[in-house]
Amino acid sequence: MKIAVASENEMVTQHFGHCANFNIFTVENGQIVSNESVANPGHKPGFLPVFLHDKGAEVVVSGGMGQGAIDIFNAKNIEVITGASGKAADAALAYAKGNLVSTGSVCHSHEHHDECSE
Repeated sequence: MKIAVASENEMVTQHFGHCANFNIFTVENGQIVSNESVANPGHKPGFLPVFLHDKGAEVVVSGGMGQGAIDIFNAKNIEVITGASGKAADAALAYAKGNLVSTGSVCHSHEHHDECSE
């Protein structure tokens, strides 16, 4: 399973589209077997869900995310987990072990990317 975590270096970012990078973890049997860090190629409406789908992501984890991105991920059968925080690797492992569930934190404004609600 590939889990993409929107990150600021090694930490989960609070707004998906404005992250510095995506840590993409390959998880097998509850363990991380590989990790790739990919720079955020830019925040253009609808682009990042396609980009991460092409990278093989099956799950995307972030602190918060806009509803448009969530809808595109869902259309591509990619699970979205919002409300995460802390180290990206810890979030990926928590998800893999069934201990991380989405809080439904949806960002409503691109101009104020720190204003997300649950």
